[in-house]
Amino acid sequence: MIKKLRLKVVAVCMLLVTAVLAVVFFSFYSAAEHNLGRVSQAILERVIQEDQPSYPSGGKPNSGQFPGSGKAQLPYFTVQVWQGKTVYVTGGSYSDLDNTEVLTDILSACMAQNRESGTIAKYDLRYLRRDNGLYTKIAFVDMSAEQATLKSMVGSYLQIGLAAMALLLGVSAVLAFWVTKPVEKAWTQQRQFLSDASHELKTPLTVILSNAELMESAPLQEKPARWADNILSEAQRMKVLVEEMLTLARADNAVRTSVFSAVNLSDIATDCALLFEPVAFEAGKSLEYEIPGEISVSGDGDKLRQLLGVLLDNAIKYGRDGEPVRVTLQKQEKHARLTVTNGNAGAPIPPEQLSRLFERFYRADDSRGEKSGFGLGLPIAASIAAEHRGTLRAESDASSTRFILTLPLLR
Repeated sequence: MIKKLRLKVVAVCMLLVTAVLAVVFFSFYSAAEHNLGRVSQAILERVIQEDQPSYPSGGKPNSGQFPGSGKAQLPYFTVQVWQGKTVYVTGGSYSDLDNTEVLTDILSACMAQNRESGTIAKYDLRYLRRDNGLYTKIAFVDMSAEQATLKSMVGSYLQIGLAAMALLLGVSAVLAFWVTKPVEKAWTQQRQFLSDASHELKTPLTVILSNAELMESAPLQEKPARWADNILSEAQRMKVLVEEMLTLARADNAVRTSVFSAVNLSDIATDCALLFEPVAFEAGKSLEYEIPGEISVSGDGDKLRQLLGVLLDNAIKYGRDGEPVRVTLQKQEKHARLTVTNGNAGAPIPPEQLSRLFERFYRADDSRGEKSGFGLGLPIAASIAAEHRGTLRAESDASSTRFILTLPLLR
């Protein structure tokens, strides 16, 4: 799928570039053709107006000069056709045209067009006709230089176009890879998410079905209460998982469910610390906190409590036995910085795994112990931080692991 998408991106880019180049080159070509045509047309206008007429009584062609205006810029000649039969070459820089088959062929092609001006492609000539009553005067100018210029221009355009297409093909390939990289990542994450979600749902469903089958097959008086308790427990576990998945789905769709107002982050952090003190005590750890008063932010108090609850729950679960869990809150310029620290139970989390802690269903490694949960808490916490225009990151060294939340202070 990703490969096809990249090919489509390259194809669309190349089609657009080809269309743009074609329009640009056609515009330049049309402009050049028009300008060159104007030059030859201007010469025809001057020739047909300035050359003196030659009457049937005689007269010789001039030497190719305009009276009082110097030499013509292009080879030309003029003819007079009297009563549609008698033809005289009256001027220009062509020679040996009188009574030749070439001249007859040129005039026949010109008369056949029955237009005041036009071109005779066979001889690379442009003409202009004027009917003067007794005779028709026709001026011809050579356009072979004009055609050669246009052909040369087309050749140059083709070379430039091919070079540009080759260069842009490479650029399009790089661009397609860069553009589709987030799509590829999202696609991979989606497939992994579906796989992990299916795996997480499979266990409680298996337990529920097994206990339901046992209850159905056992006599009514012999149905142990623990089977019903198992079904209820696993159903509640599935409910929690579905709710967490729904929370992340809403975050992905940019559906804002938070109601922002001025909240005292100091009070929220203190309440969460007091709430988790018994949890830490039962886990054999102490909870220490340093929270100054009156640090306020704009946000949703319930969502921020959920975020801090995730961080404290994670720190208590994975902290080293006997080591305290510390919560600190402080002001840093325009931001509030809250840090939750716990002692490492094993080796520090490798740097390449720190960012993956916020991926769905991800657990760092087996050395940290098998704990309950779905691996969705930290992704939810990160989405809440992003919704509050803040950041959530993790640090780890030999002594401790720290989760650092940064939020903009209330202005």
